[in-house]
Amino acid sequence: MVERIQHSGLQIAQPIYQLVNDQICPGTGIEPEQFWADFADIINHFAPINHELLKKREFLQAQIDSWHHQHRDDFSFADYKAFLQSIDYLVAEGPSFSVTPDNVDPEIALQAGPQLVVPIMNARFALNAVNARWGSLYDALYGNDVISEEGGAEKAGAYNPVRGQKVIDYGRDLLDTAAPLAVGSHHRATAYQVRDQSLVVTLDDGSATHLANPDQFIGYLGTAENPASILLQNNRLHIEIQVDSAHQVGATDKAGVKDIVLEAALTTIMDCEDSVAAVDAEDKSLAYGNWLGLNKGTLEETITRGDKSFVRSMNPDREYLAADGSTLRLNGRSLMFVRNVGHLMTNPAILDAQGNEVPEGIMDGMITSLISLHDLKRTGRLTNSAAGSSYIVKPKMHGPEEVAFTNSLFDAIEDALGLERHRIKVGIMDEERRTSVNLKECIRAAKGRVVFINTGFLDRTGDEIHTSMHAGPFALKADLKAMPWISAYEDRNVDVGLASGLRGKAQIGKGMWAIPDNMADMMRIKIGHPKSGANTAWVPSPTAATLHAMHYHQVDVAAVQEQVAARPMASVDDILTIPLLGDRQLSAEEIQLELDNNAQGLLGYVVRWVEQGVGCSKVLDINNVGLMEDRATLRISSQHMTNWLHHGICSAEQITETLKRMAVVVDGQNAGDPDYITMSPNFEQSNAFQAACDLVFKGDKQPSGYTEPLLHAYRQRSKAAV
Repeated sequence: MVERIQHSGLQIAQPIYQLVNDQICPGTGIEPEQFWADFADIINHFAPINHELLKKREFLQAQIDSWHHQHRDDFSFADYKAFLQSIDYLVAEGPSFSVTPDNVDPEIALQAGPQLVVPIMNARFALNAVNARWGSLYDALYGNDVISEEGGAEKAGAYNPVRGQKVIDYGRDLLDTAAPLAVGSHHRATAYQVRDQSLVVTLDDGSATHLANPDQFIGYLGTAENPASILLQNNRLHIEIQVDSAHQVGATDKAGVKDIVLEAALTTIMDCEDSVAAVDAEDKSLAYGNWLGLNKGTLEETITRGDKSFVRSMNPDREYLAADGSTLRLNGRSLMFVRNVGHLMTNPAILDAQGNEVPEGIMDGMITSLISLHDLKRTGRLTNSAAGSSYIVKPKMHGPEEVAFTNSLFDAIEDALGLERHRIKVGIMDEERRTSVNLKECIRAAKGRVVFINTGFLDRTGDEIHTSMHAGPFALKADLKAMPWISAYEDRNVDVGLASGLRGKAQIGKGMWAIPDNMADMMRIKIGHPKSGANTAWVPSPTAATLHAMHYHQVDVAAVQEQVAARPMASVDDILTIPLLGDRQLSAEEIQLELDNNAQGLLGYVVRWVEQGVGCSKVLDINNVGLMEDRATLRISSQHMTNWLHHGICSAEQITETLKRMAVVVDGQNAGDPDYITMSPNFEQSNAFQAACDLVFKGDKQPSGYTEPLLHAYRQRSKAAV
């Protein structure tokens, strides 16, 4: 039994109570007694409203299910749209407006660049991410497939100078793109020097030249005649050319350049939601404790490699000499958001006066904001927000009412913590259908604090399937990505964001690159995100952040946004067009292959979540390609199988056989993990396998198709067994 402390009608698990009282409150100016009293008041006021909002989701879903049953043979899009308007699923748009957040950091408002998302319960990942503000381009290029291994450029073994030269050439190409010379090319540079507060570049013919735009040179380290670093700026992003002719790489370079360091992950989302498995007070204490360490600048992790170990901590700021000789200081760390959970889940870490679990989203909002006071009040040695704001990403909100609820909740939290109005900023994740089609009104509902919107294919598709579960069988997953609804969704997110005044005030984001071992394709494909007018996009690793940063040197997002703002807005009608299979007849082979793919991905993720508490990891797919997956992957796979089962594309027996066969495959893929718990052959005794079955066979009954209720139940069962 969990020991609980009674306070203000709340029953608080001891780990949470002690963490708040002994570690979080000291230094914030908030006394624990007052905190718990205010928390109880907020729970008493907002928990019933939270419950009613969830009931409205269920009511709307029941209405939509009923309508599809009644009109299966006489579907009319005009009637369907009118019906959605009549039940308040599709709301009327109000007049034009512009968002009004203030005290927004430049990493959000003015700069365009990559965004990392990491599970906050993993301190090592969190530290790697916050330190990924700056990344070595040479390291990023040398170690992956962006640089081919042809012509003797293999990357295995000791340093390969052939490969190294390819990396150097790639870096010079970037410099020619981002900071071109007035005459010649960086490929011909033999020296970089500072003269009369300007950068002078000596070329291989002995001539001297300058930057085509001299203002791009902003600082250096070392001496003017022999600088150790040259700091450049392009599209508000920084590039550092590091010079050391005694270095292994610098010795092979005509100008002695040993590395090019890029400003990379401008922002990081420390995630309490889809990438973690937090089901009780123990888990939540770990999440909150890491967030506390990040805000105080004290989080550390001992890393052991072989017989050596070292302590990883948060990077300090970077200092340079400006061109005029003054001190120039740049942030050494990624600006941090924290992603709270949505409105659906409750958590046993805290119970109300009646013994009910409190809404986890309210708990996250209150405690993560309390922790952020350490940054706002500068109690630690490092600073997150120079502008004095706290940034919370709020996922899985359905429509303007739920955004308005979050806005009111944050008002109450600000009042309880003594903060000025709108010091807590909000990021709205456009990943639910009811939010997509009402995005303008969602943004309006939080216009004083919204600093972020984004899109995400997986969750958005999962909700698309669940919302229209009874409309008919859905298309193949690969085909869903190429149908008009998804491009309209992606485009309209940018259109509405720009029309609502987010330009120069907030981020418009795009989704994750999920194949961390395939950076060559990422470099080819992900440039589409800045070209779409999005000023940030998710990446899975610090290496990916460094590489993706190059795209923001190649594309001036501010200029693209000007062009996008002038185009016609993407159509809501296209978004509302349900991406069904239609008249296409699938072969038995196509059906089985789709089931295999869904089942293997589902099982590969669930088994680690339920048995090991791993919420985000590189999971091998059916072709043994490692995919960075979180709960969103699970949602689309389970809902797709549920939909096909419901409409007779496949049978329950076929799904069961597929799950069992794929469980054996997944067990084999994880054979090298000593902590792995197999699902086969004792399927009935496997919590993970039973969870996967329930996600499919009970998928149409899960709220909005979410996986959390079942995952939490099975994870708690596994923890209890241990």
